Amino acid sequence: MGASRVIQTSRLEMNVAVSGVAGRPVVLLLHGFPQHAGEWDGISEALADTFHVVAPDLRGMGATAAPAEGYDAESQCQDVLALIDALGVGPVHLVSHDYGAVIGQLLALQHPALFSTHLILATPHVWLRPSLPMLSQAWRLWFQPVIASPLGPRLIGTGNQSLLRHLLTAFAFRTMPPERVESYLAPWRDPARARAGSLVYRHLVLPMLGRIAAGAFRNEHLSIPTRILCGGEDKGMPASVVDQGYAGHADSLEVVTVEGAGHYLADDRPDAVVEHIGDLTSGGHRG
Repeated sequence: MGASRVIQTSRLEMNVAVSGVAGRPVVLLLHGFPQHAGEWDGISEALADTFHVVAPDLRGMGATAAPAEGYDAESQCQDVLALIDALGVGPVHLVSHDYGAVIGQLLALQHPALFSTHLILATPHVWLRPSLPMLSQAWRLWFQPVIASPLGPRLIGTGNQSLLRHLLTAFAFRTMPPERVESYLAPWRDPARARAGSLVYRHLVLPMLGRIAAGAFRNEHLSIPTRILCGGEDKGMPASVVDQGYAGHADSLEVVTVEGAGHYLADDRPDAVVEHIGDLTSGGHRG
């Protein structure tokens, strides 16, 4: 685990785990839901000898400030850009997961000069088109509108937090240790963070799904080397769903299956994630 620092950017106060050696190539890690920067602990430790590793808690998550607004995609992109500016680094190697990968993809499309490579975990690209495999798995995302609803903050932040416990078990391949689960659940008991989690789904996740379904990115082109890792046991987002629709939209995009992993690749197979980071950042391509 990197040393935790509080960094005041031009937009908000962010909690950031930093490890490795300053001056070396930077790897920027963007976590998913319902996690925080601690998702990357095993990854950061393995990368510390080679890279300068930066893992922020995103807006409203972990120990980063949780303002009342700013949870839409563009605002969250601006948060990351402000962090890069505050650190004085770049271009960086980007690694992202879940809704962090939605933010990451928008950044890579809009600001390619700031990013050298992008490794995406368990998240579809923005050119995904409706397909039979995708539609057959859509029911597994029932929780998304539930979290986005006015009941969302109460469901994720109070009582036994059964909804979050379900997400951390149903979409994982390996059972997370109880202390790991608790580390992910604890921040959500803060009402401001529970509200923030609901707003991420209301203002970022669901609107982005709508934009992707409408083909909003059909004229966008990706120029940086990108690799998407899909867990072999990820029933919600298998490679059969993701590995289509991007032809002609990217200079270098590939989809790779990682066996022995579900949605939480950094928890299930940190070794594989580290291997792919090393391969992609050194110019490897498996497509």
